[in-house]
Amino acid sequence: MSQVTCDLTISLDGFLAGPNQSLAEPLGEGGEVLHRWQFEEAESNAAAREGILAAGAFIMGRHMFAGPGPGAWSEDWRGWWGEEPPYHAPVFVLTHHPREPLEMQGGTTFNFVTDGIQSALDQARKAAGGKDIAIAGGAQTARQYLSAGLIDELRLHIAPIILGAGERLLDGVGNLKLEPTEVGGTSLVTHVRYRVSH
Repeated sequence: MSQVTCDLTISLDGFLAGPNQSLAEPLGEGGEVLHRWQFEEAESNAAAREGILAAGAFIMGRHMFAGPGPGAWSEDWRGWWGEEPPYHAPVFVLTHHPREPLEMQGGTTFNFVTDGIQSALDQARKAAGGKDIAIAGGAQTARQYLSAGLIDELRLHIAPIILGAGERLLDGVGNLKLEPTEVGGTSLVTHVRYRVSH
């Protein structure tokens, strides 16, 4: 049976993004450094990188699709990801602003869900064709799914940096029951895979 997974890179002090996120700096001040492991040690971290994109469908929040700010997007805004996003599968974007699905090159289609996290999960499960569903982020989206007990496996990629402020992953989530099942890494990241008990 398919699982709901969540892969997130965080700092040692628990932040997914630095302070002052903006259209110019979507990961906030210093946030880009979190992801050095994916580029500078790509070969050593190949299995973790492949795991991030192995799902049959993805769910993300509106900021992860298109940046901070509460308003509706302009109709010509196609998100951060360029014309060929890395997902190559259906992506369900949580938002309060209805929009027609946005087909991109390479098989990614962004679908905009306005009726909550359970609806997005139900739609993603149908679209995934038996494969896993990945909660792609950002922090608020991951917190909602963790708090609702809807994530089966949390995969944290911990960068050895201190951001000091920004968007923290686990604020307000409560006492999760996490069982570490695998640990590995390189000089730029420690990968910890947790089974989440419901």
